[in-house]
Amino acid sequence: MDETNLKKIMIIALLGALFLLSYFLLKPILLSIVLGVILAFIFGPIYNFFLRIIKNKNIVALIICFFLLLIILLPIIFVTPILINQSVKLYVASQQLDFITPFKKIFPSLFISPEFSLSMANTIQSFVTKATNSLMNSFAQIILDLPTIILQLIIIFFTLFYALRDKEEIIKYIKSILPFSSEVEDKLFKASKDVTSSVIYGMIIIGILQGIITGIGFFIFKVPNALLLSLFAVVAGILPIVGPAVIWVPVVIYLLIGGNTFAAFGIVIFGVLSHIPDYLVRPLFLSKRTQLNPAIASIGMIGGILFFGVLGVILGPLILSYLIIIMDLFKKRI
Repeated sequence: MDETNLKKIMIIALLGALFLLSYFLLKPILLSIVLGVILAFIFGPIYNFFLRIIKNKNIVALIICFFLLLIILLPIIFVTPILINQSVKLYVASQQLDFITPFKKIFPSLFISPEFSLSMANTIQSFVTKATNSLMNSFAQIILDLPTIILQLIIIFFTLFYALRDKEEIIKYIKSILPFSSEVEDKLFKASKDVTSSVIYGMIIIGILQGIITGIGFFIFKVPNALLLSLFAVVAGILPIVGPAVIWVPVVIYLLIGGNTFAAFGIVIFGVLSHIPDYLVRPLFLSKRTQLNPAIASIGMIGGILFFGVLGVILGPLILSYLIIIMDLFKKRI
């Protein structure tokens, strides 16, 4: 082995070691960095609009970060006490419900045996208690993790600021290290932009729309703790593998147990309506500009959630989309 090849091997080994160490170094904050970049992509058009007026990158980036911080903090400050209060009420109400009587009326043949009825009552009560306890523990855990959450928020906004301000330099640097021709780079970045916008806007907007439709039903039929349940429905709507059904189905059961059949029927209607965007609009939105098969998008969402957590619902389809883009470029030998 000559000296030139030995130096190349040593450089590759050194780069590999540094990449590996960098990954472990950034792993605890990696998702925060990614979220900052995603927010920079979402608010990029707004940044460009104000930059044409103010002409100062630092000031415009600070304005975007400041208003986004207000958007996040103000609802937390005003809504959190209401959510905590409604959560406590939900917990207390769940401990006082009679779970078996409504099921005996609906399925009388299944609940003839007193032993079976008691067993089912204990099982349902245990499930509801664990679910409500988990909710209360989540609020407590958020308070305990507050320092870590604040640190992660700082990283998100730090990344957002520099990704907005220096995006042109970042893109130029990425292009400079890619082993492609200028034509391939342009096509790769255009396709990546289409994929990213379709996935992000498709996931967020359609998910929020699903949650709002479900929440409207909660408020119309005066479901207890409607605000808390509506927020849960929005979060569940953004997660396509979960969907708002995980919220409205237990609400329907709760209303049936309480004897409010009319409200339960109304919630079912709004629940079904909330799933229309997921089954009709979301797959079309994802595949229209990206040519990404809805099945592949769904697989990406599932794998992304299992690997990355909540952010995986966006990162999973993006990763598979980028893989398909690069494979397509190599296939065409551009």
